[in-house]
Amino acid sequence: MSGWPVPRRRTSRSNVTLVTSATTAPGAPEVYFDPVRQAYRRKRARRDALVGMASLLGFVLVVGFAISRTSGWPLVQETFFNGSEFIATFPGLLDAFLLNVRIFLIAEPLILIIGLLVALARDLRSPLLLPLRVVATLYVDIFRGVPTILVIFLLGFGVPALQLQGVPNNTVFWGTAALVLSYGAYVAEVFRAGIGSVHSSQRMAARSLGLTSLQTSRYVVLPQAVRNVIPPLLNDFISLQKDTALVSVLGPIELLRQAQIDASSTFNYTAYVGAALIFIALTIPMTRFADWVQARMRKRRSMAGTA
Repeated sequence: MSGWPVPRRRTSRSNVTLVTSATTAPGAPEVYFDPVRQAYRRKRARRDALVGMASLLGFVLVVGFAISRTSGWPLVQETFFNGSEFIATFPGLLDAFLLNVRIFLIAEPLILIIGLLVALARDLRSPLLLPLRVVATLYVDIFRGVPTILVIFLLGFGVPALQLQGVPNNTVFWGTAALVLSYGAYVAEVFRAGIGSVHSSQRMAARSLGLTSLQTSRYVVLPQAVRNVIPPLLNDFISLQKDTALVSVLGPIELLRQAQIDASSTFNYTAYVGAALIFIALTIPMTRFADWVQARMRKRRSMAGTA
């Protein structure tokens, strides 16, 4: 009968399977699934992966051999890649790195809270709340314009010098506070971009359903905005993990300071290489996770667009 869905049928023609959906309209093209072709594609993908890995390995071997044959390589190896120095200093570097991790774990949630509050304050439209919007804008402009290391110097050395009653003098405290203030301004702009990416029709639809402005932001806008800014937030936190080393200028013995102590006592820079390897070992998994999140979000959007 004309206009009714075509019933689902499956026929086999040698190695080709014909599948027609039950909801396919009359006259729609038939879809063939060829298991032989799919097996060939999988085999070709594995072959391409093996060829790529072999090519990369060959490139690394050639470059390594070329570097090792240069006249200055023995001195470079002794100064930066000394095995005995690496074994002697690496345990101390790991112990010092725990301070970097503590600073990161304390600063990260505070940065998220400050960044979100500042982003919401900058989007306030009520004339009565203009002072709050101006303060939030000044905060972002100032702490995005001042280098992070300068903020660390100002707070880490300047505030304890005032000797204020009840104000802590701990350098780790003020170094962490400087990182929170500096990165809070950047994260506030990330959140603000995410809020701006939510289409205005979402707000209008929520208001038409009777939601207040606060309820619209809480239940409609913010969930979508946070989901949109997860990848850039992950990138900011990767940078934050590395910038915890800036606290070393205030004197606490974290990873970079420990590497400086080891290098100055032996006049060998292998400790710096060890510190770099520790940072790399932490940041590379975070970077790959951020890439995976971005790819997953792109896939979801493409599937939603073709649905």
